[in-house]
Amino acid sequence: MNEENAVSRIIGHVRSPLAAREECPKYGDPDLPPVWIDLAPEYETAAADLNVGDAILVLTWMHLADRSVLRCHPKGDKDLPPRGIFSTRSPDRPTPIGLHAVRITGRKKTSIQVHPLEAMHGTPVIDIKPDNSPSPGQAEFPALVEPRAGEEILRAGRDGWSRGLFAGFNGNISVRRGERIIITATGSAKGHLTPRDLTVVDLAAGRPLSSAKPSSELAVHLEIYRNQHLAQAVVHTHPPLLTALFLRGGELEPSLFESRTLAGKLVRIPFLEPGSAELGQAVGQAARTAEAVFMDRHGLVCRGESLTQALALSEELEHLAAISLSVRNGGPYGSSDQTTAPRPEQLP
Repeated sequence: MNEENAVSRIIGHVRSPLAAREECPKYGDPDLPPVWIDLAPEYETAAADLNVGDAILVLTWMHLADRSVLRCHPKGDKDLPPRGIFSTRSPDRPTPIGLHAVRITGRKKTSIQVHPLEAMHGTPVIDIKPDNSPSPGQAEFPALVEPRAGEEILRAGRDGWSRGLFAGFNGNISVRRGERIIITATGSAKGHLTPRDLTVVDLAAGRPLSSAKPSSELAVHLEIYRNQHLAQAVVHTHPPLLTALFLRGGELEPSLFESRTLAGKLVRIPFLEPGSAELGQAVGQAARTAEAVFMDRHGLVCRGESLTQALALSEELEHLAAISLSVRNGGPYGSSDQTTAPRPEQLP
């Protein structure tokens, strides 16, 4: 039976260094090199929303299979008793469809690089689907969340919380991955984030692509990424000392070299309703030139080429605020163990 009779449609073929069936491992081996799936040109639209980092299921047609086989030795081990073919993963079976859980590692037009895929060169591909199942031994990130990016967000949440930049459920964190952003979900405690506290949003449309509801400040993150191509990460924190300083009409101590250095990186914008499109647009415009935007009576947003860079800028501004309050009031703000705002009677 030829390929067209076997399945309704072949959408592409595997391009792999594995040239013979005997070279293919029984399962996707992490030591395998990445391989390519070359899709037919007519499926370019169907693959348009597949991005690097996505977890997908690749269905292949194992065209060299012996379709008469109904029982086999599991894993080809003759020392194991034969079993019915439907309780094994043998490629020899009546309908030889292969199911491969892989992650996208590269894109070139209609060619998709994936890993780990144990199929041999020339194997027909019949379908691609998102993989919504967790990977064994890995954190259970949603299918569209690249695990490395997800871990970075979880770590940034813990780090910011430990430094007093987040409290309870306030603040939000995001990273950009191509034409999508990964952002913390609404109602998530930043110091105790789990993989399910992350969601994915289409950057152009601003619409969620996964089930968790994104942060109420989604508009702020979207507008920063749309207006500043250098932004690859955004953190919205609530630094208590910087907020207290600005609420009292103060400024960062101008005699400090660090304050003068950061003067060109920080701008303040007047109060706008949190979560509103107007606030998002104002922050996005400010982010064209500023790396840090303080939203009066609301909090601080910092952008960077990485989450480490963005969070470090927020931490540095909070440290300068502690020194500035000390200078104004003569109090011992900014000690290494102080992470809470001063009491009202301590403020000048």
